[in-house]
Amino acid sequence: MQSATDRCPTRDLGHSEAVDRGGDPSRTVVAVTPEELADLAHLRRARDRIDRDYAQPLDVPAMARAALMSPAHFSRKFRAAYGETPYSYLMTRRIERAKALLRQGMSVTDTCVAVGCTSLGSFSSRFTEIVGETPSQYRARDHRDHEVVPPCVSKVTTRPRRSPAKV
Repeated sequence: MQSATDRCPTRDLGHSEAVDRGGDPSRTVVAVTPEELADLAHLRRARDRIDRDYAQPLDVPAMARAALMSPAHFSRKFRAAYGETPYSYLMTRRIERAKALLRQGMSVTDTCVAVGCTSLGSFSSRFTEIVGETPSQYRARDHRDHEVVPPCVSKVTTRPRRSPAKV
């Protein structure tokens, strides 16, 4: 029987020593220091706050306070752990929720306010950047195919996907 570390890929946390398990990168086990483990717990607390309070005014200093870190340290650690900046993660959650509200027929303006965005223009720009079409176009599209899909599956399949930043 496989242990949890054999089944679950882990990420290299920087200076930690990795032990290769048979050449398969998805089977790399990472030795995590107690400090790194504590940082990950604090980052998860901040990410949970973003998931829960996405519609509230949140900025990086507020998120960093939830993680008990300075804003700069928090941003670096968050990006290393989750692959995107805290603000980018927040906006992805907001767009994810906006898609659900637009599928239900809510107006673009009401959706913008409901997900915590203060500027309709910025909301529309970010929505278009992430989803690939304007909020109005998305709202007007036929979404009946999502009605037969269980909400837990729909949430995963309609989650906004960012393409990696080009350097």
